[in-house]
Amino acid sequence: MSKISKLNLLFDTIRYLKPIQVRYRVFYFLRKKLKGTLSIKDSDSVYNNTCKRLNLLPSISAPSSYLSNNSFEFLNLQHIFQDKIDWDFSGYGRLWTYNLNYFEFLLQKDISAEDGTKLIDDFIDSIEKNSTGIEPYPLSLRIMNWIKFIVYHQIKPEKYKSILWVQVQLLKKQKEYHLLGNHLLENGFALLYGAYFFYDSGIYNQAKKILIEELNEQILDDGAHFELSPMYHSLMTYRVMDCYNMVICNDLFDQELKSFFKEKAELMLSFSQLISYQNGDIPLMNDAANGIAPSNEELFSYARSLGLIVRESKLSQSGYRKLTNENFDLCFDVGEVGPTYQPGHAHADTLSFELYIHNRPVIVDTGTSTYEVNEIRFYERSTAAHNTVSLNGENSSEVWAGHRVGKRAITKITEDTDSCVIASHDGYFRRFGVNHNRCIKLNESEVLIEDNVTKGEAVANFHFHPDEEIQIFGNEVRGKDFVLTFEKALSLNLITSHYSPKFNMRIDNKSLEVVFNENLITRIRLR
Repeated sequence: MSKISKLNLLFDTIRYLKPIQVRYRVFYFLRKKLKGTLSIKDSDSVYNNTCKRLNLLPSISAPSSYLSNNSFEFLNLQHIFQDKIDWDFSGYGRLWTYNLNYFEFLLQKDISAEDGTKLIDDFIDSIEKNSTGIEPYPLSLRIMNWIKFIVYHQIKPEKYKSILWVQVQLLKKQKEYHLLGNHLLENGFALLYGAYFFYDSGIYNQAKKILIEELNEQILDDGAHFELSPMYHSLMTYRVMDCYNMVICNDLFDQELKSFFKEKAELMLSFSQLISYQNGDIPLMNDAANGIAPSNEELFSYARSLGLIVRESKLSQSGYRKLTNENFDLCFDVGEVGPTYQPGHAHADTLSFELYIHNRPVIVDTGTSTYEVNEIRFYERSTAAHNTVSLNGENSSEVWAGHRVGKRAITKITEDTDSCVIASHDGYFRRFGVNHNRCIKLNESEVLIEDNVTKGEAVANFHFHPDEEIQIFGNEVRGKDFVLTFEKALSLNLITSHYSPKFNMRIDNKSLEVVFNENLITRIRLR
């Protein structure tokens, strides 16, 4: 890529940023240059007051990631620390280290108060050497998890009040306004927990301001979290319910947030129900993987225990659509790359779909196995890795690095019913003068997909679940109980690709490339 092309890509990326993001990026950059990286010593505030003994209803247990004797497993990668835990261990990449520092394992069912406090004490002993642990995102999650652990195991809050106070003060100095999105929300959730733990109205007002402003913006009309990842949506739903739990169980501040969290949680639960497949699976669209967020079963069970209900809603602003009957369950993405100023979890997947037949995944998104900046990450965000149309090997939106997007495809929906959705996008127009239009219709016996590009050849991609045995017969592709037929296809090519249902899990699967000129009609029928 030439220097001019790189500059254009950079411009097309940063021009969408909000002014507040730019201001905070400059501020944090200058502070680091002048004062160095923040450390735990930069929080010189001392807390001498007593803490509140809080109450909480049971929440969702964390998956078992602490395996005893300094052994941990995150993101399907296990590591045993031989002598002492290195809380800044980087051998498995940044996201693994983040998970180690979240301390979510304090909430797993089989951990004792004794084991949990030993891990906390070990962390405290190493905190001055741990640069990852004091970054605002892991700091936020750890504050919440420590407080929940203290409450559920009835540990005297005074034991950890000083170190928790230091961490809350450090978080206040580095709220993630340069990123916004789910990161700033997590900062707000953590500050709310800190406000209740210390019964501090100043921290409470900061948290309330962040959470009201951000949840009003980030939760869309149909209840979706605006980063459009079903996985992150589930995480944010869980977090809002945890905050509702805190507010209803502890009458410490005004009750404005009680009704606010209730309204948001019930709307978000509605989206969770609408977007999920009939067997409870979530679509693995954009950055999404199984085993990270609580399952739908866990979310809805927790909601019932809190007295929350699922609101009536309809898929709309998120851009996701579901076409469903007793045989087929299809999720169609006709939304924009978003959010505009923070599309870090977006893929170049405009007009992609997933299809379940008889409650099993058949045509699947490639998924997400890594956030590391490498060829796997580039592929999994690419258009070719999704069930949509690619042109000249290019992406419909300019995804680059690990979490960046330059120019983006703009979609237009022209028909939107329970049985037919038609949409188009202009992601290829600037480079090739071509628009892509896709129509998906559903009836009891088949799924009909009509693709049109305004000129030239294109490739329609179909990625099959690894359990599906696929064979080509002429212009047909057959599975065990279904068949795909293609009208106007120039060629069909079956290749080996990979499917990533979880982080660091890549399973060989079959993918189909269908070359066509301007028009392609695909019929998916039961055999």
